[in-house]
Amino acid sequence: MSLIETSLYSNILKKEMRLCVYRPSGYDTEPLPVLYFLHGRTGNEQLLRQLAMDKTADEMLQAQAIKPMMIVCPHLDNSRGINSAEVYREVKGKYGTVHKGRYEDYLVDELIPFTERSFQCVKTREGRYIGGISSGGCTALQIALLHRDLFSKVGGHMPAIDLSFADEDECYFESEAMWLKYNPIQIAKGFSSCPLKVFLDDGKDDEGQFYRACESLYQILKQKGAQVQNHLFDGAHDAAYILSNMKTYLRFYGA
Repeated sequence: MSLIETSLYSNILKKEMRLCVYRPSGYDTEPLPVLYFLHGRTGNEQLLRQLAMDKTADEMLQAQAIKPMMIVCPHLDNSRGINSAEVYREVKGKYGTVHKGRYEDYLVDELIPFTERSFQCVKTREGRYIGGISSGGCTALQIALLHRDLFSKVGGHMPAIDLSFADEDECYFESEAMWLKYNPIQIAKGFSSCPLKVFLDDGKDDEGQFYRACESLYQILKQKGAQVQNHLFDGAHDAAYILSNMKTYLRFYGA
């Protein structure tokens, strides 16, 4: 197993951005698919360690339950992964500091090229996957749906998708129109078809009841021809829920 902590300077955000990278041992010269896995509102790139994704992936790889792949956990600040401002800045939100800037552009135009320059990767959409937890799950869905030419698989795990524009969203989105632009349900409604493989899930006891949004998105994507699955598992909106389902997630990405 190889776990690497590194960073890149973002010319878009004008600051250093950290990331944590898992690459299984024994595949140093083989181009591998890459899963970009995104943290929630209060998280960071250490999500990979905190969820023991590296150890779980190693165990499943040894048992031939998944194929080898890289996992990249970038630090995306508390940004929702959107292009919320032309120039990076910090503002006070309802639940702490909110980071504004061109985070969508950073992920697509800098993080992915950096990863593919720095490591032996599959450099086609078939070898790029994206997923995340909570608000990171919502970000993963919006990025994949907006950039269907870049990714083949996406997972939203207890994804914090709101069904209506709320007061707490105003610190991230300057208007309801911007919120609609980045809402996965609204994005999917505009498709004629969708080539993605999609995994949605939430806990039966999720305090935010995000399973309602998962069901709405599932029905829309199904109509658009996506290979989509939606699961309601036991658990609440917490790390224990994610840990209990991690092997299921890795089977989806590493099938």
